[in-house]
Amino acid sequence: MRISPFLSILGVAAPIALRAQNTTASTEPPPPVRRELRAAWVATVGNIDWPSRPDLDTWSQQAELLAILNKAVQLRLNAIVFQIRPGTDALYDSRLEPWSEYLTGRQGRAPEPAWDPLAFAVAEAHQRGIELHAWFNPYRARYAKPLSEAARTHVSRTAPSLVRQYGSYLWMDPGDPEVRKRAIQVVVDVVKRYDIDGVHIDDYFYPYRENDSSGRSIDFPDDATYARYRKGGGTLSHDDWRRRNVDLLVESLDRAVHAAKPWVRFGVSPIGIWRPGNPPSVTPGFDAYQEIYADTRKWLRNGWVDYWVPQLYWSIDSPQSYPVLLDWWASQNVKHRNLWIGNGLHRVGDNYTVGANGNRAANWRADEIIQQIGLTRMSVGTAPNGGATGNVFFSMKGLMRDVDSIDAKLTPLYAEPALVPASSWLDATPPPRPTATLVTSAATSERYVRMVPGQGEKPWLWLVRTLQGGQWTTEILPNEVRSHRLTGEVERVVVNAVDRVGNLSAPAIARAAKEAKAVAGR
Repeated sequence: MRISPFLSILGVAAPIALRAQNTTASTEPPPPVRRELRAAWVATVGNIDWPSRPDLDTWSQQAELLAILNKAVQLRLNAIVFQIRPGTDALYDSRLEPWSEYLTGRQGRAPEPAWDPLAFAVAEAHQRGIELHAWFNPYRARYAKPLSEAARTHVSRTAPSLVRQYGSYLWMDPGDPEVRKRAIQVVVDVVKRYDIDGVHIDDYFYPYRENDSSGRSIDFPDDATYARYRKGGGTLSHDDWRRRNVDLLVESLDRAVHAAKPWVRFGVSPIGIWRPGNPPSVTPGFDAYQEIYADTRKWLRNGWVDYWVPQLYWSIDSPQSYPVLLDWWASQNVKHRNLWIGNGLHRVGDNYTVGANGNRAANWRADEIIQQIGLTRMSVGTAPNGGATGNVFFSMKGLMRDVDSIDAKLTPLYAEPALVPASSWLDATPPPRPTATLVTSAATSERYVRMVPGQGEKPWLWLVRTLQGGQWTTEILPNEVRSHRLTGEVERVVVNAVDRVGNLSAPAIARAAKEAKAVAGR
């Protein structure tokens, strides 16, 4: 009999409580379940979040990854964004690119004993009812300070014509169609071979500008690629051509991911300001449109993404105002895709100082993040196009270290469980209604609700709501759970199946075995 892993992980027997209005009517429907993304990035580049060092053995790496997932359960997060390709390398068993040096200390060296971190992360996350989104960097080929020499199977050796030396980095040339083809091939390979829930890219497109030894800005060395484009009849300016190259990658990734598996969501996390002056009240900053050739607003407005995570790494009262930017991005979400906000947890520290003017001079308090979550929730009812329905924290390290007691401050906000908001444009058909039966253990006299999927689509999660003493309790359980223990006097149990894009089945009212047979025979 499979019991929910939430209970064993947290070491508690009582369910998570969601209080609703008091009612004694056994026919009263349960309250709506909260819909909210609660996620964190797990960065592997530079060993930011995982693994903590590149020389750990397999068992230590697995233990650290399990600790991250267990912390996510404890804090009631429902998704992890896991970086698996920081620079044309792999933190998974790839047939196309070498093992990452951040995993084993040397690029191309396989972990020993052998294991596949992505397969492990997906399986363990799903056992906990947590989504696992695979995070790719599409263009970066080599880091500024590599830990080892490039492997013989690295793109800089197997296809050097696709790679450009740019300052201290190696970068794939976005203007070469073969680069786009290669990036899509890598992503689709992962989508087909692993049961991931999402594909995620962040803000690295054309590289951020590098300077030479005299401090002068270096232009990206793609003149030959651009000349080839012009010779073939292209008419765009150099800058517009660069933006078009990135547009083609984003649009192609969206199509390729859904062609491989229609339920896998594609998401982008851009810099939080599209262009200076947008919106006008925000102090101008970095121009991603001009500097890294990312016309991010176009991608959102064209609906080339399933979710959008602008990195609003500014405080509420800063010149780049968090609430103002949140509302601006909501106003651009004309296709009504999932808008989730990237929050700068890395700015929170245990040590903070206050300047002479009374403002914080270094590090945020955790209260800044808490207030930003509150503003995100408020936007649903006030911002245009529905506002934002969740938050992604950069990064998991802050939660693991519990900077400025952030974990305890998140606990009341996340006291009730939440489902990831649905992506109905991918699939609007609800899963079949399950069957729910109340049974009593002959050995212990404990009561359980037994869930049986309906004919057809397999559930991704179970939503179980229990009425006790006029109050509803809500639990979200992994799909492998088929029998769930109930505690105390139960007045009513309602079960819904949840599919991979978040659709809910019709509710199934749990009945005792004899009663269920009688109802079925009518």
